[in-house]
Amino acid sequence: MNTPKKVAILTAGGLAPCLNSAIGSLIERYTEIDPSIEIICYRSGYKGLLLGDAYTVTPQVREKAGLLHQFGGSLIGNSRVKLTNVDDCIKRGLVKEGENPQKVAADQLIQDGVDILHTIGGDDTNTAAADLAAFLADNDYGLTVIGLPKTVDNDVIPIKQSLGAWTAAEQGARYFQNVVAENNSNPRMLIVHEVMGRSCGWLTAATATEYRKLLDQKHWLPELGLDRMTYEVHGVFIPEMEIDLAAEAQRLRSVMDDVDCVNIFVSEGAGVESIVAEMQAKGEEVPRDAFGHVKLDAVNPGKWFGEQFAEMIGAEKTLIQKSGYFARASASNVEDIRIIKSCADLAVECAFRRESGVIGHDEERGNILRAIEFPRIKGGKAFDIDVDWFGQLLSDIGQSKGAKLSVAH
Repeated sequence: MNTPKKVAILTAGGLAPCLNSAIGSLIERYTEIDPSIEIICYRSGYKGLLLGDAYTVTPQVREKAGLLHQFGGSLIGNSRVKLTNVDDCIKRGLVKEGENPQKVAADQLIQDGVDILHTIGGDDTNTAAADLAAFLADNDYGLTVIGLPKTVDNDVIPIKQSLGAWTAAEQGARYFQNVVAENNSNPRMLIVHEVMGRSCGWLTAATATEYRKLLDQKHWLPELGLDRMTYEVHGVFIPEMEIDLAAEAQRLRSVMDDVDCVNIFVSEGAGVESIVAEMQAKGEEVPRDAFGHVKLDAVNPGKWFGEQFAEMIGAEKTLIQKSGYFARASASNVEDIRIIKSCADLAVECAFRRESGVIGHDEERGNILRAIEFPRIKGGKAFDIDVDWFGQLLSDIGQSKGAKLSVAH
């Protein structure tokens, strides 16, 4: 057994309801196996690594690491830093002119005495980790990088279930459980629930499904207006589906006429291509992040869908609500903690074997939990709209599905 001397942990990218639990699980497992192994946590992800800014995991922290399961967010901090985007790293003051951020990161790990680096993040974090791992290997640094997969929208190829996604769906459903009561604040109310998911509709579909489970648990009093149909999900719009806006508007107008409100769930990535095309046609700049992604908050798909539907369905008032920040900053639920602990346990085993990769159930290898090779990790996994539970959801709410988003004006 090749016992690590010093381990480093970092979290990066957006938040997800798994980060603190993953940090806590790694600290707990290393402490169980060998408390003499030193552990540090870089502050604010790759930013802290580049600057050599880290917390030391003390015996007191080890003793209370279980507390991390009770809190959302990442207590060690996140940031969006792409090590191969040299200009951005220079602009942000993370490296100097002429420096290679990957070499700066590698040299900092050596300076800190680290031989195992655990990265906890989504596809961008782990592709950055893949680039760093390749750089370390090519330049004989003798360091091992092991990733844990975090995305609320469950869109990492080839990982079956990303950490935190189950909790995000559950929390998004709880969020909408309160928001939907606004349906009786105004006649002919349109409520748009925008859910996170840039290119994958899994979270939107799962959130709608979890929300409808909450409806199943309630009792109704239609004689006094407490009718399930006014609380129902009336439409689900995700990037993988074909959307005939006119046909959907006709269907939803009928719902509005019957129950005096319409509630739709929209992925934040649905319709983005159309929105961007409109912005560019107007000569407007499309804001993008360090990874080249369109900044979804700036293009505001939920607002766009609300504007498209409002007139066509005769809405008197439109309410746009986004559950993303509520859901992604939640503490992990029991189901997620179970998978987080199993992934963290394997990550520590891999550390002793000096086996790099991203820990997850490999969909291309029979869903076996293993260290998936970094070059195989990619973002943008599409949600399979042909799964039975999604088909049942659409059938229950009276909506058809197609193969690809195609918004017709």
